[in-house]
Amino acid sequence: MGHPLTDQELIERILQGQQQLFAVLVERYQQLVFTVAHRMVPQREDAEELAQSAFVKAYQNLGNYRGEAKFSTWLYTIVHSVCLTFLRKRTLNVQSLDNDHVYASADNMDGGLRANVVETKSKQATLMQAIQRLSADDAQVLTLFYQAEQSLEEIGGIMQIDPNTVKVKLHRARHRLKTLLEKNYAQEVQDWRH
Repeated sequence: MGHPLTDQELIERILQGQQQLFAVLVERYQQLVFTVAHRMVPQREDAEELAQSAFVKAYQNLGNYRGEAKFSTWLYTIVHSVCLTFLRKRTLNVQSLDNDHVYASADNMDGGLRANVVETKSKQATLMQAIQRLSADDAQVLTLFYQAEQSLEEIGGIMQIDPNTVKVKLHRARHRLKTLLEKNYAQEVQDWRH
């Protein structure tokens, strides 16, 4: 093969009986699916289980994918739905931001990006910590826009809101992230500028 198969080519082959190719889609999207799930459900074990459930659901419903949106948008819609169902079913378990587990979870996340430079990894870890401290809504819109590289329309489809509302939410989330970074990570932000 000269080039990697597109998502659509993979889906067509899977539906024609080459089910083992679904592993390629899983590999392609597993980090971002986990990241979206982890933003909505902070407990790592739950997020991993929900990410796996989302892939199972996607596989079971692959025949229903019509290609009207990007596969990634369709997949993130499934992740969002699976996580919302989970959150509705369980009782609220609010964790304090002072909880060491929350910081440890944020430290363990790297969004699938492997930096060769320690400074870049440090910046990324700081950003991930800061994003983890935002509301689930803010964290999700930032993750979908910057990490998953979804358009405003695609994010609107995933979150089931109007694209203009996404634009406003994204603007506000950026502002809250900037404020949080300046207030709680002032030294790190200062170091980035040098």
